Amino acid sequence: MSYISERVSFIKGLAEGMKMDDSTNEGKLLNAIIDVLDDMSLALDDVEEIQDEISEQVDGIDEDLAELEKVIYEDEDDFEFEEIECPYCGEDIEVDLDMVDEDAETIECPHCHEKIELEWDCECEDEGCDCDCGHDHDKE
Repeated sequence: MSYISERVSFIKGLAEGMKMDDSTNEGKLLNAIIDVLDDMSLALDDVEEIQDEISEQVDGIDEDLAELEKVIYEDEDDFEFEEIECPYCGEDIEVDLDMVDEDAETIECPHCHEKIELEWDCECEDEGCDCDCGHDHDKE
C-alpha cells in the first residue's frame, strides 16, 4: 500500500469516527471528497504498478542492447579505416579499406564529390609473403 493510500484510509477512518451525518450537505460533500480521494489513490497505485512493469521491461531491453553492442563492436578493431584529406576541399574522409576494392584507383569525396586518386602501398617487407596487397612480390 502506498503512502497516499494510507493517508486516504486514515481520512476515511477519521470521517467514520466523527460519525458525520450523511443527511447534511457538509456530510455529503465530505463523503464525496473522500470517495474521490480513494479513487485517485487506487488509480495512482495502478499507475505505479504499470510504471514498475515498464521499468523492468526497459531494463531488459537495455541488457539486450548491451549484449548486441558487445557483439557488434567486439570486432571493431578488425576493421581497417584510413583517414585521408581531400586535396580539393581539405575535408577529412574516413575510408573503410574493407569496402574499397584494391584495384580501385579513385574514390569520390563525399563533401565536394571530386574524384581522389588512390595510391596503394604494399606494407610487406617479405618478398614471399601471403598478404592480400595484390602485388606480385616476385617481380618487384
